[in-house]
Amino acid sequence: MSDVKQKNSVKRPRKQDAEGNYIFNRRWEPLLYLIPFALGLLVFTVYPIVNVVLMSIREGYSLSGRYNGVGLANYTQVINDTHFKTAIGNTFIYVFTVVPIATVLAIIIANLLNQKIRGMAIFQTAYFLPMVTSSIAVGMSWRYLFKADSGGVINWLIGLFGAEPVNWLGAAQGKAPWNIFVIIIFGIWNMLPFTIILLLSGLQNIDPMYYTAARVDGANSSKMFFRITVPLLAPTIFLTMIINMISAFKVYNEVIPFWSGKAGALGSNLYTMVYYIKETFYSNRKLGKAAAASLILFFIIFLFTMLQRYIQKRFRD
Repeated sequence: MSDVKQKNSVKRPRKQDAEGNYIFNRRWEPLLYLIPFALGLLVFTVYPIVNVVLMSIREGYSLSGRYNGVGLANYTQVINDTHFKTAIGNTFIYVFTVVPIATVLAIIIANLLNQKIRGMAIFQTAYFLPMVTSSIAVGMSWRYLFKADSGGVINWLIGLFGAEPVNWLGAAQGKAPWNIFVIIIFGIWNMLPFTIILLLSGLQNIDPMYYTAARVDGANSSKMFFRITVPLLAPTIFLTMIINMISAFKVYNEVIPFWSGKAGALGSNLYTMVYYIKETFYSNRKLGKAAAASLILFFIIFLFTMLQRYIQKRFRD
């Protein structure tokens, strides 16, 4: 027995390479590379998510960590808040207007930019400029385009057709019906560059053999576009729509520059869900209520993302 114990107590020599360096156990080596990423994920992603969930069910929560009780009162207050109802309505109008229009325009523009025409690089640069500019800074420039008088470029163009200037940024008799159109137009313009880049990459991956075969069969440009380009580009189109819809639900920067940080000309007529969360958290200091609104927004985005993935799967089948 003593001999057996003595043999078991003997340490096995560590493996060495040809130069005499010890070889680390390959089973544990990948974990060392994952530790920095895992720590960052826990600190900056997992912990904030868990904390937001806990904040949303704590009534009267404050930064000191005190709260009055646990329940769903924060969710009830959010759902019954008139500002939140306005925010949901404006956000849905924005999403279901901007995303489809921007996608259709991006498909057409990307198809044109994919043509081998002299000087096309100039147009590509012009369409991609919004990607490298601040949306707030550009929004300040667009603010002058929407000026109510004839000094605004958009109203000047409208006046060429004999129409009266539109009060895009203002309000009259307690109503501001044109405010929503301002962020929709600006949102479409702001969403185009990223969408065009993705669709253009998808177009360049389509084998030219399909178009060659179609021309031999006598197909014209419109038939090749709808029967070759669009079907083969469908996966990229669905991808861009998912990404753009998630981005559109978080609309906030598009509102800030036009009304100097306010939500529309009336101050609250152009609330969006992210703007509502920001006001509830920073201005009203209702942390639990803001956390509840954030989770509601998360579940709305999650449901629409899953719906789009389901439609995409059925489309493929």
